[in-house]
Amino acid sequence: MANELVARASHAPTSELLSRTIFAVFDTIKAANEVVIHKENLKRFSVHLKNVSLILKSLSKQDIHNSASLENAMNGLYREVGVAKQLFVECNNRSKVYLLINSRKIVTHLNCCTKDIGRAVSLIPLASLDINSDLNQQISELCKKMLDAEYQTAAADEEILKKIETAIQEGNVDRSYANQLLTCIADAIGVPLEHGALKREFEELKNEMENAKSRVDVAEALHMKQIIAVLGKADFITSAQEKETRYFEKRNSLGERPLMPLQSFYCPISLAIMADPVETSSGKTFERREIEKWFAEGNTLCPLTRLPLDTKILRPNKTLKQSIQEWKDRNTMITISAIKSELETNDEEGVVQSLEKLQKLCLEREVHREWLKMENYITVLIGLLSSKNREIRKHVLLILCMLAMDNADNKEDIAKVDNALGLIVRSLSRQAEERKLALVLLLELSKCKMVCSLIGSIQGSILLLVSMINSDDVEAAKHAHELLVKLSVLDQNVIEMAKANYLKPLLLKLSTGSENMKIVMTETLSKITLTDQNKLSLVKDGALQPLVQLLLNDDLEIKKVAVKALLQFSSLPENGLQMIKEGVAPPLLELLYCHSLQSPTLLEQVVATIMHLAMSTTYQHAEPEQVSLLDSEEDIYKFFSLISLTEPEIQNKILRAFQALCQSFYGLRIRKRLRQISAAKVLVHLLELNTQPVQVNSLKLFYCLTEDGDDGNISSHITERFIKVLLTIIEASDDAEAMVTAMGIISKLPQESHMTQWLLDSGALKTILTCLTDQHKHVSHKKQVIENSVQALCRFTVSTNLEWQKRVALEGIIPVLVQLLHSGTPFTKQNAAISIKQFSESSYRLSEPIKKPSIFKCCLVAKETGCPAHLGTCSVESSFCILQANALEPLVRMLADQDDGTREASLNALLTLVDSEAPQSGSKVLANSNAIAPMIQLSSVPIPRLQERILIALERIFQLDDVRNKYKVVATMHLVEITQGKDSRMRSLAAKCLAQLGELNKQSSYF
Repeated sequence: MANELVARASHAPTSELLSRTIFAVFDTIKAANEVVIHKENLKRFSVHLKNVSLILKSLSKQDIHNSASLENAMNGLYREVGVAKQLFVECNNRSKVYLLINSRKIVTHLNCCTKDIGRAVSLIPLASLDINSDLNQQISELCKKMLDAEYQTAAADEEILKKIETAIQEGNVDRSYANQLLTCIADAIGVPLEHGALKREFEELKNEMENAKSRVDVAEALHMKQIIAVLGKADFITSAQEKETRYFEKRNSLGERPLMPLQSFYCPISLAIMADPVETSSGKTFERREIEKWFAEGNTLCPLTRLPLDTKILRPNKTLKQSIQEWKDRNTMITISAIKSELETNDEEGVVQSLEKLQKLCLEREVHREWLKMENYITVLIGLLSSKNREIRKHVLLILCMLAMDNADNKEDIAKVDNALGLIVRSLSRQAEERKLALVLLLELSKCKMVCSLIGSIQGSILLLVSMINSDDVEAAKHAHELLVKLSVLDQNVIEMAKANYLKPLLLKLSTGSENMKIVMTETLSKITLTDQNKLSLVKDGALQPLVQLLLNDDLEIKKVAVKALLQFSSLPENGLQMIKEGVAPPLLELLYCHSLQSPTLLEQVVATIMHLAMSTTYQHAEPEQVSLLDSEEDIYKFFSLISLTEPEIQNKILRAFQALCQSFYGLRIRKRLRQISAAKVLVHLLELNTQPVQVNSLKLFYCLTEDGDDGNISSHITERFIKVLLTIIEASDDAEAMVTAMGIISKLPQESHMTQWLLDSGALKTILTCLTDQHKHVSHKKQVIENSVQALCRFTVSTNLEWQKRVALEGIIPVLVQLLHSGTPFTKQNAAISIKQFSESSYRLSEPIKKPSIFKCCLVAKETGCPAHLGTCSVESSFCILQANALEPLVRMLADQDDGTREASLNALLTLVDSEAPQSGSKVLANSNAIAPMIQLSSVPIPRLQERILIALERIFQLDDVRNKYKVVATMHLVEITQGKDSRMRSLAAKCLAQLGELNKQSSYF
């Protein structure tokens, strides 16, 4: 498009103006796309610009004349687009944090740019231009949209700006607030929450401040300085080493004695040090709370000057407030430093008092807790846990808990001190108040994964915690449970809990406790990562019934907690069977249909539990009493119907549940019901959607539905597109299991001619041939691939359709089938023999009669004998002759196979030579191929269908004198044995063979 406009620009000034403006629009869109934040607003703005470019392009194709008004409009548009581009270029040169804190200003500029460009477009002199009405309408609509456009600061950005304003106004935010603010900023600007990345952004913001100073933009420089001061308190900005260095530099410069407060620090009313000093209209400063109380009591005169005051004017005295805080910080640093030595004395009373001071300081401000950490108090405090004085230990536990709160580094530092966790755990065995403090501290420490893993390894920790769950102190018992749940993420801890008999009291409370206690216990069960042995023992000890009762409760939240626990139990097949026996399924299904669609998490957990229950039904082979799931037809219908209402993750679980049920003891009933409710239609739809891995599980379930040969409720749902999907999966899928299953479905598709034609038209033969001959594709599943492929071929080789048989032969598949008679599995050999048999049924009529040579040729050319079986000219491709295909030898060998199906299939293929219009020729071929002896041996196999086929064939074969004489003795023995059997039909056929051999009178009673 750009080249086209450049070419046009050479003809007229108007074209040059349009071309220049369009290029400017493109540049501006590119610059807008490069801005790292404010993406949503800039996306909307870019859409407007793209529409402007489309209109300009349309104008360039119109036959318009130069005019001053059009030139002015284009120049104005070019100028306004340039202004917008400059805005984006400037944004791209700014730091991400700068762009965020100036969001409102940028949005204001963006609104102005959009409206200005819209006005410029509206100045195009539409009335004087000879353009079509559609373009005229487009321009008018675009102008209106741009003039009406309103961009807003993103809600998340606005929230951050408000937090920054609050922090600046209060002037003394703590580390926690700074951390939260920085986390929000990092998320908004797309920067990872790690020290290096955030430090770089912080330094760039400092550079922005210096640039503002160089521009003499005092207001902006001050604003950024205030923001930098707030963010500088965040942990990710300043490293621990930097903080420590800064702290000691300041502390070492203070001296050793606290300073007395200045007189100005005192409130004239309360005579106490002020915390929030405010200045009145008289110029005097008071504590805010005291002066407000003064006014509330009706006083309107200044307490000091007695001059009238404007009660509405109270100005924060930030300078004085900062001075007071600096004085407090100085004295606190000195105090903290001094107390450390006091803790190392033998004066227990003095130590308690010092700890009380530290405790008070820790409560006052978070920064005080940071200073304790820097002064290495953690090691000193943990050492005091060895004290025999209970009060000392209690104060230490409380201070350590405050230090650990919301500080991962401190948690790790506490745990790293030698024997720290052991000393804390020891306090669990002491007096109630100390035990509770130790428990709260351990619970806080366990929020750090590293520390949590260590707590359970402390000797006796789990045993002490278990003993506390039966405490009369409900709060302590609850905390003990919470900590045990956290510790249960490690299997070793769960083993220790089981040794400490934690699960039994838990189960007891689950069975006999109050309703509230049952909920707590169930929630504990749902959170603990149980070992398989624990799951088995809990179910065995009666955990299921209390959970079932909770499912019957009216409170949905309670049901959710119960489902979490049941989901864990159901993962073991043994438990799954027990759960079905104890009636877990009905309330789960009720919950599924009535409530779970409102809660995606609950829906997924209920379906996952039912899936586990379904899978357990396939493991009950040794069960004396078979257990079934989804007994009613209504439940099957309703559960399957959820597939159409849920997301792929849940669809998969439902499909897997039905796969398991279809393979269970009651699988036939499930499969029949699924066919009745037209499950095939839904599965075909899911397969056509081509969504992985739903497609694979849909394939498997569809294959299950084809296993019984009941096509009545399947055929009508199969489409040509569905067949193409199956072939695509076979040809292109990397999932071997999906590929095997797809071929399996094709092998079992209803034997309907239109489906076979769809397969042929879609290239199924080439696909099947590739599966049979490609030795490298899906090697791990090669046996199943070949078995399904050979079975699928049988539909194309039926003797009732010569056209299909010819297409198979022309693909060169017959030699492949013969090769499989040598090397295939019994199932492969059986189906290969079936196809060869079907081919052979057509051979006699396809064999070309031998032309009689002329008298002259008779003298010169040897007489053509033709095929010994079909008495004509045969080939593999034209007449499908099994002699030409070299199939006779492997087929004869297969008569001695151990597999009944293989023997029968090979026999049927061989007997096509006898069933033809030249049975005597076929009989000679069989005799010459040494097929008669194994056929006689096979006649003794007690399979009526097989015996009947052999006996009928032998009667025909024994019409040949040579064959009759050769096998008379061997055959007589087997035939006489059959005449002694109970089957009258077999006796009669054997008798006919004996009569043919001359061993029995044709008037015998055997007939």
